[in-house]
Amino acid sequence: MSRKISLRDALREAMTEEMRRDENVFLMGEEVAEYNGAYKVSKGMLAEFGEKRVIDTPIAELGFAGIGVGAAMNGLRPIIEFMTWNFAVLAFDQIVNNAAKTLSQSGGQYNCPIVFRGPSGAAGQLAQQHSQTFEAWIANCPGLKVISSIDPRDAKGLLKAAIRDNDPVCIMESEMMYSLNLDTTTPGKRTYSFGKKTWETEGLPMTSADEELLLPIGKAAIRRTGTDITLVSYNKMILEAIEAADELAKEGISAEVIDLRTIRPMDHETIVNSVKKTNRCIVIDESWPFAGVSSEVAYNIQKFAFDHLDAPVIRVNAADTSLPYAPTLVEAYMPDAKKIVKAAKEVLYMNA
Repeated sequence: MSRKISLRDALREAMTEEMRRDENVFLMGEEVAEYNGAYKVSKGMLAEFGEKRVIDTPIAELGFAGIGVGAAMNGLRPIIEFMTWNFAVLAFDQIVNNAAKTLSQSGGQYNCPIVFRGPSGAAGQLAQQHSQTFEAWIANCPGLKVISSIDPRDAKGLLKAAIRDNDPVCIMESEMMYSLNLDTTTPGKRTYSFGKKTWETEGLPMTSADEELLLPIGKAAIRRTGTDITLVSYNKMILEAIEAADELAKEGISAEVIDLRTIRPMDHETIVNSVKKTNRCIVIDESWPFAGVSSEVAYNIQKFAFDHLDAPVIRVNAADTSLPYAPTLVEAYMPDAKKIVKAAKEVLYMNA
């Protein structure tokens, strides 16, 4: 049976189902309990699981991240929620120097089965210190797995898999997209809606009995099949890629859209196979251009699909500066469908 679900509800379902399944799983973070979560992702969980498993913390990211790492080393499976990954900068010592290195530093004696999750990326006019995109930062560290998907079905399946994983997993959500809705009532189609906007892609249905929905960490999804150009993206920029594909289709250009879903490990095979078919590629990445996720994607395309390229790979990134506050500057800063279409025409050697 197909269904409709928001990203917020999908994440809650994932945590709730895993906490029912395994009493060692618990949730900890700022305002996750009494306030039902800063974004209402944990609504109702305190009432079901009690204050020993849904735990409000002080405003001390380094402290409660450290408690989580210690709990994971002793057999529990913590879910640590950051109100935003911008605040997780304060906990990087625990994430990068402890969680990521527990297995190797202990000579394989200790695992660290912990999930760090929360919103990443820009969220409107929140200015420089609250709008950073952290996938590339975190993925640069060996020992950490990084998931970044806003598709509700996928986010649920990946979060459940992350909770069961024996390694530390960092999940980057989107502060803007918690209300994004997925409708799979039309067989073989995914329809996303957010406010007055809708996007349609190909995809499998999400059933009402999804308790065992587990998606493999490290596998990309093809949101739209195409033959002329490959668009690679993740998180909320995937919606801009889909919108750009729709605009390109009006001009007879068939774009294939790949949603990375997982940044580390990255599914290079799906990307390379698509580029071998289309011979052209645009990588859309909300993070800064220098040493970002888009750089990693572009490098692997030139390494494994060089002889298939008919044009250089082009990246569409955020501007190489801190995000301003003014809405006009936010618009100039962010990647969008118009910029993607322009880049696509460039690699297709068309007049803009």
